[in-house]
Amino acid sequence: MTASSRIEVARLAAFSSDPAGGNPAGVVLGAEGLSEAGMLAIAAEVGYSETAFLVELGPGRFGIRYFSPVAEVAFCGHATIASAVRLAERSGTGVRTFVTPAGEIVVDTFRSARGIAASFASVATHSVAASADVVAETLAALGWAESDLHSDWPAHVAFAGNDHLILAAATRERLAALDYGFDSLLAIMTREGWTTVHVFWPEDDVTFHARDPFPVGGVVEDPATGAAAAAFGGYLNALHGRADREFTIHQGADMGRPSTLDVRTFADHDRVRVSGAAVVIR
Repeated sequence: MTASSRIEVARLAAFSSDPAGGNPAGVVLGAEGLSEAGMLAIAAEVGYSETAFLVELGPGRFGIRYFSPVAEVAFCGHATIASAVRLAERSGTGVRTFVTPAGEIVVDTFRSARGIAASFASVATHSVAASADVVAETLAALGWAESDLHSDWPAHVAFAGNDHLILAAATRERLAALDYGFDSLLAIMTREGWTTVHVFWPEDDVTFHARDPFPVGGVVEDPATGAAAAAFGGYLNALHGRADREFTIHQGADMGRPSTLDVRTFADHDRVRVSGAAVVIR
């Protein structure tokens, strides 16, 4: 008998209303009694980039931990969305608090034209310019030249619970052709403490296309990365100042799992709101 056969694992696609799109996440409600080794074993068996494990702490309040197939992650956006929607399916929509290793996250679930959707407000974000030497090393791992970067968008390391390297591609074609050295990028990311490399192309001021290599999680790429979307909001705040802005990130299309992440930043604080639908994978 396998670990997951003894535990109910819901499987949802986050940031999509189509089970064939979005980013798959495992969700385990009632994870009381599971050891860290047990959670890691279940996550490895499920095989998704993350599986979330929830423990009820009180009315509307849940402890949550996130595991990739190889390690625990401090915060995971798409598994947060999937977990919130799973709770809404069980107990109704509304506001809940998730106590994550990265801090407390307020999540809201609601019914939308795409079905049950959820949003979370990130921890406070920040973003700083990336070292030129580290950027050059990363470009080599990606197989990119410096000319493949968009000159209007500087490289940063942005935080919204985890650190993410933010790189802008000069063209949509360059983004679509992403193909990197797994081991070499893994070594850099492990040393620098990055969760993903968030590579994006700006279609216009409110529409962005992104890809997120995730070798530290044991997978090549994430089709939707809510934590990186929140960090990207912090990046925009760092570049252009805090503002009430709304924008959309399209991710996963180049992997055949299109995802839509709706993001909002605020003029009066550094938290970023990320929203999206989620649907059960049959």
